[in-house]
Amino acid sequence: MSRPQDEFAEEGKEVFRNLTEVKKSQIVMPCHANHRQELSVGQLLKWMDSTACLSAERHAGCPCVTASVDDIHFEHTIGVGQVVNIKAKVNRAFNTSMEVGIVVNCEDLFSDSHWRVCQAFATFVTQRTTGGKVQLRPLVPRTQAEQVEHSLAAERRRMRLVHADIMKDLLTNRSAQDLRLEAEKAVPAERTQVESVELVLPPHANHQVNTFGGQIMAWMENVATIAASRLCNAHPTLRSIDMFHFRGPSQVGDRLVLKAIVNNAFKNSMEVGVCAEAYQGEEPLRHINSAFMIFEVCDRDGKPCTLPKIQPEPLEGRRRYQEAIARKKIRLDRKYIISCKQTEVPLSVPWDLSNQVYLSYNNVSALKMLATRNNWVLNSEKNKVSLYTLEQKQVLSFKIEFEADVPAERAFMVLSDLGKRVEWDPNYERCELIRRVDDDDFLYRVVTPSISNQGGMVQDFILLASRRPPCDSGDPYVIALRSVTLPTHPPTEGYNRGEVLCAGFSIMEVSNTISYFNQASPEVLPYISTDIAGLSSSFYSTFCTCSTFLQDNRDNPNPKDQPPSSTLNK
Repeated sequence: MSRPQDEFAEEGKEVFRNLTEVKKSQIVMPCHANHRQELSVGQLLKWMDSTACLSAERHAGCPCVTASVDDIHFEHTIGVGQVVNIKAKVNRAFNTSMEVGIVVNCEDLFSDSHWRVCQAFATFVTQRTTGGKVQLRPLVPRTQAEQVEHSLAAERRRMRLVHADIMKDLLTNRSAQDLRLEAEKAVPAERTQVESVELVLPPHANHQVNTFGGQIMAWMENVATIAASRLCNAHPTLRSIDMFHFRGPSQVGDRLVLKAIVNNAFKNSMEVGVCAEAYQGEEPLRHINSAFMIFEVCDRDGKPCTLPKIQPEPLEGRRRYQEAIARKKIRLDRKYIISCKQTEVPLSVPWDLSNQVYLSYNNVSALKMLATRNNWVLNSEKNKVSLYTLEQKQVLSFKIEFEADVPAERAFMVLSDLGKRVEWDPNYERCELIRRVDDDDFLYRVVTPSISNQGGMVQDFILLASRRPPCDSGDPYVIALRSVTLPTHPPTEGYNRGEVLCAGFSIMEVSNTISYFNQASPEVLPYISTDIAGLSSSFYSTFCTCSTFLQDNRDNPNPKDQPPSSTLNK
């Protein structure tokens, strides 16, 4: 594999070095390896945490501690003699917390090949020795890559805050699973239980005498591996770690009690739950952290083996068994909706409440990434209404940019109500509000005029609309649109069901500039192709009408206090 390009470099420009960037390179020695002569994941977690902590402290100028770590998927293993290259940098600083992005690559010194091992996002909080938190200064992104991560960090933060609610709702709405397993074919869960105690010594702590988060994760990985081994009577491989939060600190002198048990075994993978609690002397146990780790057992060809079934313990064991099924659903949603590249995500992902947050994240992040592209080409311009195009990997996108003498917040509220779009956009014949998911996300059915390449049939689209106000100054208002599928609204006779890959508005508060983006699908392209070819300028009249519509509605009551409009019967 070839050496990856520097993600902080821009073509034709001098490489910019982020001031918060910290790099660590470490050759893997036998003392770092497991029985397969591969780097222990626990050791890797320690290196990742210390590198990220240094990056966070470089920006904060004061001590920081790990608050949480998002899902980590380990794509490859690292062997003895190979080099681990870890790069960490602050993506965004909020009031008293910051997101640090961590990228781990492996280097083979003999073949000069490089490959990605994993990527992680950790949240750090500031900590004064005298108590209290430090107000962080904003981080100003300099490159296109930094602008993307800075923008997406706000969406990832939003997702972290509702993670527990998603789990709760999924368990509430999920029908009970059949737990009647044949005893002779299932391994009792209690057989996989592991408990171990570690004494926290000075080498395990940071310069604040708090136990390194990475050290706690390494101990947790150790007991989880033992629990997984007891189920399969083999050496398992850790594939991923679910998002987890540190609930309290641990200090030098603590006794750290680590408990692990297999919660559920699926066909080729198992979930191990791990809990870390601390105490000193006669004091009661303090909950430090809980984590859920996913293991596989591979054969000699590297293919996952079929695992034995698990017989959960009564009561608490059954609860953990059910929760593991719910977490598997969440993992699949996060992996295939969030972690995949935009081109790898199916056009119309089935929508339901359990994956709403992840679809909304994908919706907004795709538009933000499209908006930050810096290679747009001006196609035509008329009276300050500009049409830009961007062709990338055989996908054509277009951007229409104009200014409106309307406050950005007001334009945001008006444009986010798709029901009103029929009043200025001739390509919207009807618009039905299917469901108001929450204050920021809505499901619509949009009907558009017939086009020649669809045999004269009208088209309809099932769209998820996600709107986001700025997280802080300098951020745009965002209204993102993408196609989803709903079992209640299948394709109907007489309509061609169209797809929207990525579309929406970005509204800048300072300049009053409004930009409309669309990653043109085959169903969308005919509506704009004559404009791109220079055969018409219908885009100009459409967005002039939009500007006039915004002017006419600038002083109307705030639609934020009203339900979005539906024009299905208009």
